[in-house]
Amino acid sequence: MASNLNPKYAYTVVYVTDVAKSVAFYAKAFGYHVRRLDDSRRWGELESGQTTIAFTPAKQHETEDLTGKVQIPHSDHQRNSVEVCFDYSDVDAAYKRAVENGAVGVSEPEDKEWGQKVG
Repeated sequence: MASNLNPKYAYTVVYVTDVAKSVAFYAKAFGYHVRRLDDSRRWGELESGQTTIAFTPAKQHETEDLTGKVQIPHSDHQRNSVEVCFDYSDVDAAYKRAVENGAVGVSEPEDKEWGQKVG
């Protein structure tokens, strides 16, 4: 069956405590341009190519009854079920910039056996 649908991956939504602070941090630490931060400070977006990185509060009374509460790790020994990964031509410089601007480094950049440099 042929389809006229032409889907595109449009958004990754990150649930945060403070939308404005998160948008400012990601823009500064990772070099993204802020596309939008609404007046209510409950929605923010960063330009990131074809997919938008969006931020919204973890607690949303409008949607919790429909979709449930956002599950947030309760300790340092738990992690979220999704990772947001960024691709840079100079991983070392991007890592340095992020850490200098408040990101917590998990591991120094290193070359992986499959040919990718990650950090």
